[in-house]
Amino acid sequence: METGPTGGALAGDDLSPSSPAAVISRWTFEVSRRYQHLLDKTVPHVLNRWIGCLAVVLIYAVRVYFVQGFYIVTYGLGIYLLNLLMGFLSPQVDPEMEDGPSLPVSGSDEFRPFVRRLPEFKFWFPLFTVCFNCFDLVK
Repeated sequence: METGPTGGALAGDDLSPSSPAAVISRWTFEVSRRYQHLLDKTVPHVLNRWIGCLAVVLIYAVRVYFVQGFYIVTYGLGIYLLNLLMGFLSPQVDPEMEDGPSLPVSGSDEFRPFVRRLPEFKFWFPLFTVCFNCFDLVK
């Protein structure tokens, strides 16, 4: 019979409230919670988000121009952004693969508006974070 700790913890784990692992875990949880709160506050401000994103992209482009390098990183970034743009502009369901008419022909047919495969916020967020994180690559 085993006499080790219960609850799935390993013998070497010390997860008491004052242990360094617990302190770091609480700190990272608090930081991620505050970060998510800031992201949630930006959701209704679409124009301000895109203006900020455009500013970050322009600063990145000017920095690459003055450094006269890092074109391969920028090329890869451009391909990634085109992939995001294609997901943003394409429909969630391919209309050619559906059976039946695409427009309602009677009053009982359901109207289905254009639904994007990638929502606007999920298009903006990777674009902003990748462009902002590329500043670390271009030093």
